[in-house]
Amino acid sequence: MDTPSLLILAVLLGALATTIPVFMALFFTGMLGLVYLVGIDAQIGIEVLYRSMDKFALIVVLFFVLCGNIMTTGSIVQKLIKTANVLVGFLPGGLAMAGVLACGFFGAISGSTVATVVAIGGFMIPALIENGYEEEFSVGIMTTAPILGIIIPPSISMILYAMVTNDSLEVLFLTGFIPGVLMMLSMSLYAWWFCRRKQLPTQKRPTLGEAAAVVRESIWALLLPVVIFGGIYSGIFTANEAAVVACFYAFFVEICIHRDMRLRDVKKVIVSSAITSATLLVIVAGASVFGEYLTFEQIPDKIANAVVANIQSPWVFLLAVNILLLVVGMFMDIISATLILTPIFLPLLAKFGVSTLHFGLLMTINLGIGYCTPPLGVSLYISGAVVDKGLVYVSKAVMPFLAIQIALLMLLTYWPDLVLLLPRLVYGIGD
Repeated sequence: MDTPSLLILAVLLGALATTIPVFMALFFTGMLGLVYLVGIDAQIGIEVLYRSMDKFALIVVLFFVLCGNIMTTGSIVQKLIKTANVLVGFLPGGLAMAGVLACGFFGAISGSTVATVVAIGGFMIPALIENGYEEEFSVGIMTTAPILGIIIPPSISMILYAMVTNDSLEVLFLTGFIPGVLMMLSMSLYAWWFCRRKQLPTQKRPTLGEAAAVVRESIWALLLPVVIFGGIYSGIFTANEAAVVACFYAFFVEICIHRDMRLRDVKKVIVSSAITSATLLVIVAGASVFGEYLTFEQIPDKIANAVVANIQSPWVFLLAVNILLLVVGMFMDIISATLILTPIFLPLLAKFGVSTLHFGLLMTINLGIGYCTPPLGVSLYISGAVVDKGLVYVSKAVMPFLAIQIALLMLLTYWPDLVLLLPRLVYGIGD
């Protein structure tokens, strides 16, 4: 990289280090590069901001944020947890497994890790501790399991990735199902082994009638993922339209069937969702300005040429990218990282023969792990607030589970056929 590019990078890192909001750091650094280094009119920034907001794919993000808030306000979350508990709660470590399974259920609707931590972790951590589970174990598993919120579709990060790469969102979603199931199984097996070794008490096995009663009570909540994915892959509606259908369904269930949400609560939910969505859109806008600078300076191509000149093996390339993304995830939120890094890596994927679908899944998992890694992992602070513990305590608690997730990441990195199995079976593509 030349001196001006290194200067811009130093300014960006310095701005982030001084706790300037991410969107402001990206916007002003990008404008600095465009105006003073590239030499274009500052008014181009207005055009870039408008263009970054004028994308239909962003509507999907807004509606899935709204859907997550509807479920958190109503009783869908509690019913999902109750169903998960009746399915596996009687096993050693069953309540912890139920928490992991509930994160998978919730992730199949909300598309957000942070929403999953708040909705599931905020309820399950106290419940685990009250039932005799070690506090550190409880915090660790319920801080890391919500990564399922962005692995199991719909995933907000996958939506943004597809927006940049122009991959089919329906096909990209399919890459997340098998890794999501493997993540749930691996974390549940660890919970079973840990709690059996500690000889923790187990819950009474429910009778078939009791299990059927719980499932019957929760059937409307359980049908929400079925409506979303059944509609998408049957061709009834697109992935974009699925977000709107999910919101309408969730509103209808909570207001008319469960009756746990009143009409006066609707305004509160919509306003809260609008604030969250505006925060995401501001980050998208700031990242777009910085991305425009990268494009003008052809930095992605320069980086691609430098990497290809020094790395010949696709295996080494993927290992280096994984390490880089894990480090980036420690300091940058997944939205900014996806929008900034994806255009940089895209030219490299073709040179090393890596599928954009496979890479999209790897990037999602990598940056998702960043939610649970210090110093800026958002999930660490949320879980710490639940048990009134500091960053060091929560960071120590998540280490065994991060090791499991990183091991699974390595498996998926070097076994692309596993990631691309469903896209090939359903659409015959993915190579």
